[in-house]
Amino acid sequence: MPSSRHALRSDLEDENALCRRFRVVEATVTLGGRTVELLRPENSDALITEEDYVRDERLPYWADLWPSALILAEDLAARDGRGKSVLELGCGIGLVALAAADAGFAVTATDYYDDALAFTSVNVARNGRSPLSVRMIDWRALPDDLGRFDMVVASDVLYEPRYPGLVASVLAQTLAPAGTGLIADPGRVAAPEFPAECSAHGLEVTGQLRMPFEDGDIRQTIDLISVQWRGRGASRPHRKAR
Repeated sequence: MPSSRHALRSDLEDENALCRRFRVVEATVTLGGRTVELLRPENSDALITEEDYVRDERLPYWADLWPSALILAEDLAARDGRGKSVLELGCGIGLVALAAADAGFAVTATDYYDDALAFTSVNVARNGRSPLSVRMIDWRALPDDLGRFDMVVASDVLYEPRYPGLVASVLAQTLAPAGTGLIADPGRVAAPEFPAECSAHGLEVTGQLRMPFEDGDIRQTIDLISVQWRGRGASRPHRKAR
């Protein structure tokens, strides 16, 4: 097993490598009563490439810190995740994964961009958490060895018409029999289709908590949507609205 000194040196090397490849800024966030500092690319628009878009309409949404991720992270940080596993769909720069790790979950963070996985790993390490599992996955073709999880979470992933069905399909393939899915959504155009897609996959939306978000001029309402296997009964959202 590597020594703590070796691990620290490796973490610093990974962080320095990101700083050489990207122009980065530091975002400060209060999470579960403590302040965390996250590196992120300075300008996500500068990461847009014609090659990525032509190949698969990929845009670097992962590089921004979205309000839905902040609300989902707050919810997970308030839970007791000891002895439980969580899969994040679309980890971005790693805030939600860090919150889950803080709460004691065994975390598997996934994204469709390798760079998002790199930022997540660095941000989790620089905030004092042990390395977690990161994987690049395509929702349309999940790896056979991904497994099932006590929680499957995602933030702001219902922004295109095809995504409600994809997300519901991934939940059905990765959620444990007694597990819970938790999707944070700011009212994206495709979100109303999500409950029907869940039903088509043997799941049901069992709770929806509306959370206000304010940051400077930004005013949003984030829905925390709870999903379980059909027949498990209604579940109340974890946290009361502020």
